[in-house]
Amino acid sequence: MNNIQFNRRRFSSVAVLSAASVAAPALWAEPRLEKTKISIAVGGKAAFYYLPLTIAEQLGYFKAEGLEVEISDFAGGSRALQAVVGGSADVVSGAYEHTINLQSKGQKFQAFVLQGRAPGIAMGISPKTMPHFKTAADLKGKKIGISAPGSSTNMVANLILSRAGLKAGDVSFIGVGTAAGALTAFRSGQIDAMSNIDPIMTMLEQKGEIRIIADTRTLKGAVDVFGGPMPAGCLYAPLEFVQKNPNTVQALANAMVHSLKWLQTAGPSDIIKTVPEPYLLGDRALYLAAFNKGREAISPDGMIADEGPRTAVKVLASFSPAIKPDKIELAKTYTNEFAKKAKERFKA
Repeated sequence: MNNIQFNRRRFSSVAVLSAASVAAPALWAEPRLEKTKISIAVGGKAAFYYLPLTIAEQLGYFKAEGLEVEISDFAGGSRALQAVVGGSADVVSGAYEHTINLQSKGQKFQAFVLQGRAPGIAMGISPKTMPHFKTAADLKGKKIGISAPGSSTNMVANLILSRAGLKAGDVSFIGVGTAAGALTAFRSGQIDAMSNIDPIMTMLEQKGEIRIIADTRTLKGAVDVFGGPMPAGCLYAPLEFVQKNPNTVQALANAMVHSLKWLQTAGPSDIIKTVPEPYLLGDRALYLAAFNKGREAISPDGMIADEGPRTAVKVLASFSPAIKPDKIELAKTYTNEFAKKAKERFKA
């Protein structure tokens, strides 16, 4: 082989390698995941509160990030949290305010990608068992349905009661879940009022079976109830897990922000095709009506606005003596580091 042929072949090889590096820079730059198998605990996966998680799973966004995700469903957010505290799951898909409650008990957890920028929780009374209801003070001695004790639905009910001069002990809280069981409990008169999430609240509302007395399914409604923006569903984990597994946490955030971006433009047919049939509770039209009503509550980019955590700690402190705002380090309860990178990557 003469020098001219050798140089030509060498030049061709270099050109091919250069083209490959330009065509697939992301592949070469992909960081190695510390953990590829991740367990996520969620409380009521079929509810709108967790729709971004369902979309990420159904559309394969976790797999696209190199993750093998197992999602375990529990009756409420507090039960999902117990799974992570107990070590049977790695990450919680649940309410941001749990990170504040946990810190007040000496446990450090951190939220790293937001799913909902409003809680999407509504509270209503049964006109059947409380026909003469006038104010929240009338709830004294009544049975109130919530997803599970200690969950966000419980928190909203506690807030409404405290503003009416009542304490948690003045009522009976009953865990009813977030799906068909909650509908049955309400319709059969087992509970007099309910604090819960969609789609079940819209189903009851559209059929005239419930009278809504507090509503955080829109941004304005959330501000009216909480006095400011209130971060809701998010992925959070023990702070130690976040610090030890930054690439894995980034992959989770990427999948969720990818899902959030999809949801911004998804039409009714996209939703119906993607959401598992049992989640629709047998009524597609009502499910879509509930989705359209609460759509703005879905985070567009996974970022937690700084004023949100400040609202959350004030709300919790208003009815829970255990929460001392001056002793809570809010900066440790959340980080936007991962969501920001995902937002840039997906242009969310």
